[in-house]
Amino acid sequence: MTISKLHYISQDLPHISHWQQARLACEGGADWVQLRVKNQDFEAWKQTALQTQEVCKAFGATLIINDNVQIAKEIQADGVHLGKTDASPIVAREILGDSFIIGGTANTFEDLAFLHQAKVNYIGLGPFRFTKTKKNLSPILGLEKYQSLLASCKASGLHLPIVGIGGVQLADVEDILLAGLHGIAVSSVINLADNPSAVANNFMKALTEQLYVNNC
Repeated sequence: MTISKLHYISQDLPHISHWQQARLACEGGADWVQLRVKNQDFEAWKQTALQTQEVCKAFGATLIINDNVQIAKEIQADGVHLGKTDASPIVAREILGDSFIIGGTANTFEDLAFLHQAKVNYIGLGPFRFTKTKKNLSPILGLEKYQSLLASCKASGLHLPIVGIGGVQLADVEDILLAGLHGIAVSSVINLADNPSAVANNFMKALTEQLYVNNC
């Protein structure tokens, strides 16, 4: 199971649908789409998920459903991402089975240890800095906290792909990867850009280039 370096996340916006956002990101090279729907009833959410799934299939991208295990199962998405106040990843695994990708959100070492024990496939660690995208924001971590948390994970034998999330900008990619994280998750920086595809492509290039440097 391959966990992408760039986790692209859609969002509720008045001027563009989720599937259109996903298409623009995928046109820029994004190969991982997390569908984050917050203000739709179940049937509308499911329809949005199916439309976004068509886009992901066309581009060969992974589709992760945020927060809704039932929809992920019904449409046979690739996986689900669960926030700290969402469904338990342990229960989600029982419902979805071993073939689905399950991601979880962490803010503390205790969160990281729990998610590792729950056998998620990856973790979103944040917020890196302040972001308006998410309400009820957990304490800001920043680069130094990332470094200390990754050091604690290494010392404790926790080896899961961890992506930095929350206000991440293009200029942050190098520092975040050098801190030991697997990759990044971004939303508004792509969705609200004048040219979302170009911004997505810039992130993909930066991640690829830094990965090459780290491996040299």
